[in-house]
Formats: sequence, structure tokens, C-alpha cells
Amino acid sequence: MNLNHLYYFRTLAKEEHYTKTADMLSITQPSLSHAISCLENELGVKLFEKQGRNARLTKYGALFLRYVEQSLDMLDEGKRLLMESSGIDGGFIDMGYIFTLGSHFIPQLIKDYLSVKGKNHIKFSFGQGTTKKIIEELKDGKYDLAFSSYIEGEKELEFIPIGQEELVLITPKGHPLSEKKEINLLDTVDYDYVYFTRNSGLRPVIDNCFSKIKRQPVIAYEGEEDSSVAGLVAAGFGIAILPRIPLLDTMDVCIRPITSPVIERYIYLVLKKNKYLTPVVRDFIEFLKKRQNQ
Repeated sequence: MNLNHLYYFRTLAKEEHYTKTADMLSITQPSLSHAISCLENELGVKLFEKQGRNARLTKYGALFLRYVEQSLDMLDEGKRLLMESSGIDGGFIDMGYIFTLGSHFIPQLIKDYLSVKGKNHIKFSFGQGTTKKIIEELKDGKYDLAFSSYIEGEKELEFIPIGQEELVLITPKGHPLSEKKEINLLDTVDYDYVYFTRNSGLRPVIDNCFSKIKRQPVIAYEGEEDSSVAGLVAAGFGIAILPRIPLLDTMDVCIRPITSPVIERYIYLVLKKNKYLTPVVRDFIEFLKKRQNQ
């Protein structure tokens, strides 16, 4: 069954006039008549009956029209969504990011992008998790792109540095280390730590810091994301190293800069190599790269 023939049928059913319908469709009247004949031959029933210059639906044509309209409406909606998703008219961007970026970095990034590009039917969907979880979901095709820590050995992924996070020490109020204005990591090794789990991209970064001073932290508790780790610290279960995120200012903790050793924590834009990216996703990536170079 020819899709164009169905569109012709729907239009003729509305206009009820062959000449007017042919003009509207920019085809010849014989072409329209041939299309309707093909449909009738395939279905084995008459769809229209002529009344002078007009063409009225038969009862079979009226029944068929109900299903043609539903089918074409669904196809038109699918076409519209596909055009949006592909970036021909706006588009969708699916992104994943680690927990620490959710309160400030990602919202500000989206705000900056939309202020430059305009909304233009651009829609975002978001997923949060640990670096390990986000990377696995990116490889499984859930996201167009991701923001996370770096992971060694991921040959099918491209990691592009786009920013840094300052790491600080947080302590409960009244903790001995809260009296210091700045922190040498060696001064912390005798105190209980609330540490990040092995699924977190922060874990190897913090482990590397202790390797530099050739000491090991006392790990009393572990948490998977920043708010739970900070919450345990606020409740007095230990101290912790976290990114300097706005959330910390709302919690009952003391925040101190770490001056030794120097800690560098980079945030990466992560892309799957050889993955097809829609125009709107490519445009967003170019925006990120330009923003980073400014």
C-alpha cells in the first residue's frame, strides 16, 4: 500500500472534489484518479462514489478513513519527534553526570548554552551517578555524552578535560582540625575518615593524594555520593575530602583548604568514539569546547 496514496485518499475525503484535491496536492487529476483506483483494487471495495463533480465517501470509504487518519497522524507525530531528536528542528540531548556536578556546574552550563542558542525546542534529559555507573551507561547508549572523572583503559571513550574542582577537607563543628585555617594532609591521618566508595571517580584521586605523602587514611565509613558523605561528617562520624560544592555551605560542617599536597581534580567531557551524534549534540559539544578555551 503506497503511503502517498493514503495521503491522497485522506485529502480527497476532506475536499470531496478531484480537481480541487489534485491542485492542493500539486499532482494531475489522472494521477489522483489512478492512486484512488489502486487503493480500491487492493482493498476490493469502492471508496468513493461520484455525485456530479463531487466525490463522496462510500460507507466502506468512511470506515477506512478512520484508520487512515489515525495511522497518518501517528506517522506525522513520529516524523516530528524524529526531526526534533535529530536536531533538524531543535533536538534532544541525553547526558549523564557525576553527583558533585548536579547542584551548580550542570545547571549553569545549560543556562549558559540556552542563553546563547535560545530554547529552539532543545530538550535535555539527565542522569546522575558515580563515575563507574555513568561511564557504563554511556557505553550502553543511554547518553549522548557524559561528565565524569577520568578512567584508565577505556579505549572506546574519549575524555576531554573541561574544568577543575577544588578539593577541600570538611570536619564536624568543634573537631580539632576545624581550628586550622588550612590543612596539611599529614595532619589528618590519625582521624577517622568518611571515604568515597570504589565506584566513585573521586576515590582514586584521593587515594593518589595519600600515596604522595606515603600514608593511608583511617577509613571508618564509606559513602557513594557527596551529600551522604557530607551528611555523615556533619553528624560527627569523621572527616572527609570533597569537592568545594555549594551544598557544603548549607551543612553543619567546617570547610578548610588543603595546601599540601597539591590536589588536582579534573572534570571530563566523555564521548563514545565513532558514535553517531545528532546536529544539536555536536553543536552543544562545540559550545563546550569554545567555552573551555575562553
